[in-house]
Amino acid sequence: MADRLTGLEVFAKVAATGSLSAAGRAMGLSQTMVTKHLAALEARLGAKLFHRTTRRLSITDAGRSYLESCERILAEIEAADAAVSADRIEPRGLLRLNVPLVFGVRQIAPRLGEFARRHPRITVELGLNDRLVDLAEEGWDLAIRIGSLRDSSLMARRLAPCRMTICAAPSYLAARGTPRTVAELAGHNCLGYTLAQSGADRWLMGKRAEISVAVSGNLRANNGDALLAAAIAGQGIVYQPTFIAADDLRAGHLVALALDQPANESLAVHAVYLPDRHPPAKVRAFIDFLASQFAPEPPWDRGIP
Repeated sequence: MADRLTGLEVFAKVAATGSLSAAGRAMGLSQTMVTKHLAALEARLGAKLFHRTTRRLSITDAGRSYLESCERILAEIEAADAAVSADRIEPRGLLRLNVPLVFGVRQIAPRLGEFARRHPRITVELGLNDRLVDLAEEGWDLAIRIGSLRDSSLMARRLAPCRMTICAAPSYLAARGTPRTVAELAGHNCLGYTLAQSGADRWLMGKRAEISVAVSGNLRANNGDALLAAAIAGQGIVYQPTFIAADDLRAGHLVALALDQPANESLAVHAVYLPDRHPPAKVRAFIDFLASQFAPEPPWDRGIP
């Protein structure tokens, strides 16, 4: 295919210069190579493209007809090359972004307006779900993943820590008491997140998630906001990222529990994308934008009591 394209380029250059040697000089090829490419093209087409004599080179009717198509094809290839190169330099085009549901609604969607003002030539398609999507298979440019990364084949940039908190409503604590140790959680109604890596019945605690605590309760859900609403209503204790619980902690709807073991500190918010030494400018622009929004401290963590 590469030789075929070179053949088209040689033919177009010979037609433009009217000389095999001039075409060779313009393309950095010997006259012998120019002649070989031209002969191969004519053999493939089964048609003579030029009349050649020792003194003169003239294009045939078949060559003139073929030249129109050839120039159009070469122009389209050049335009396509230029567009790809421009996409590497200028942030533009459609950015397909996949984000976990609650994080996307709470932390990404409210910032898209500012991103659009900074990058008016980018259109964002936002996919919200908690399923682990396949970026290559499903055509996503970028994904936000929270927790511990599992797929080492992807490029990743850490955007922010993901702090966890164990909390409950004042009404629940007044009725059931306030646990002081992780062992006391066994006697409480703990609301479980079914999509957690450890499952709904185990809470991973400790700075490196080295402590596994068995819990149980009368509600499990695959959505953090649903568990939050139940906790605010006094149903039980939840173990949640602060990006979900922070507003209600600040408002006093929930109270963070101080136990004898710290919450898991090994989690983070990452931007992940397919391996590429030079990712498109639109991908780099969005990652840089989020990094600036979440530094030096994630906005949802500011002012938590």
